[in-house]
Amino acid sequence: MKIHSTTVIAVIHNGQVAIAADGQATLGNTIAKNNVKKLRRLYEGKVIAGFAGSTADAFTLMDRFEENLNTYSGNMKRAAIELAKEWRTDRFLRRLEAMMITVDRNEILLISGNGDVLEPDNQVAAIGSGSMYAQSAALALKKHAPQLSASEIVYESMLIAAGICIYTNNQITVETF
Repeated sequence: MKIHSTTVIAVIHNGQVAIAADGQATLGNTIAKNNVKKLRRLYEGKVIAGFAGSTADAFTLMDRFEENLNTYSGNMKRAAIELAKEWRTDRFLRRLEAMMITVDRNEILLISGNGDVLEPDNQVAAIGSGSMYAQSAALALKKHAPQLSASEIVYESMLIAAGICIYTNNQITVETF
């Protein structure tokens, strides 16, 4: 699945969790908006979800994910697995084009419409068109600048992605635990 028009990255580093997203929304090859909020706090602020892909599709999936969080008493992994099952098997949901990264104080999960719920290696996950640029930058910063906070790593990684990917801008939102 190719998702364009955004970048979201999450990092766990030195006991801190941070997730960041750019603000660009595109309509075809035109920038439609520069300051879209792609991160959302869920379950009384204990979980943060970020999305890449179609905005309407992503909000539908986030609503389902939030319902699952409530059903499973905030158990993010269980809620993600149930969402992935629904997403893959439900006729309506499986047509939705988006991906999600969810974080809580302890873990990062990447959720896709293929039924994947992945815990990333190296505690770094990224989605969207600029994901590989941001992920590469975050991995390098974690390794070679360990004094940086998780928040600084995701922010700098997003700036690098914004300098390379035409679907990622530098209107960056960062959320932390």
